[in-house]
Amino acid sequence: MSNGFAPAGNARLYYEIAGEGSPLVLIHAGICDSRMWDDQVPALAAHYRVIRYDLRGFGQSQPVAGSFTHYEDLRALLDHLDVERAVLLGCSLGGMTALDFALTYPQRVRGLILVGSGLAGFESQQEEDPPEWIEAQKAFESGDYERASEMEVRVWVDGPQRAPDQVPAAVRDKVRQMNTIALKNEAAGLGEVQKLEPPAAHRLGKIQAPALVVVGDLDQPEMIEIAHKLAAEIPNADPAIILTGTAHVPNMEQPAKFNRHVLDWLGRQAAAAE
Repeated sequence: MSNGFAPAGNARLYYEIAGEGSPLVLIHAGICDSRMWDDQVPALAAHYRVIRYDLRGFGQSQPVAGSFTHYEDLRALLDHLDVERAVLLGCSLGGMTALDFALTYPQRVRGLILVGSGLAGFESQQEEDPPEWIEAQKAFESGDYERASEMEVRVWVDGPQRAPDQVPAAVRDKVRQMNTIALKNEAAGLGEVQKLEPPAAHRLGKIQAPALVVVGDLDQPEMIEIAHKLAAEIPNADPAIILTGTAHVPNMEQPAKFNRHVLDWLGRQAAAAE
């Protein structure tokens, strides 16, 4: 494994690389950092050149003043590593970043794997935020980042149908630790994320890359809505894979099953390209 920092504007993005072969970039969720992929890297790096990184303001990638976009930061990372084309595997915010990148730089995307993906411009049918989310906002504003992180873990890792004790404690603890770092960075007030216009939700038909959509059946209803929309409207998307018994981070809760789905799909894409 190798690691380092890639310049992205005035920021520095921490990355790690493992394995050899076709590039596969792992883009983490907004409640995590690149450590969320710890159980994926060994399995995937046996077959691919796996690149994982911390988005600006997460993990070891410090926030800096000024406006930016996550998809241009991704371009800067790929340029730094001399990666011309890659498969992008993104969870939540990472999926949203992958979609925005695919619309902006279609020639650089070999495929998309979208896990509990966000979708810029999506308007949910859900009318109210979960009460835990409102509690998380209150805790964040009061400076209690540990409490805010726990409430966000309840929203996303537990999901709306499970109590905390029904979820693996190690997964909850790891996400809570990663998310607390991100919340403290957010509180510093550095950096303004700019949005892609028009947003991806209105342009899915323009995405050229093949896509695999994965979502947990215990995730927030909005994320399940998005998964079905992605699978229906991206021209070369497979039917959505619904993983049972897991919420927003299925790769952490069910790594063996998740890795198998990813490797099977990547293998089919490689065979189709021959």
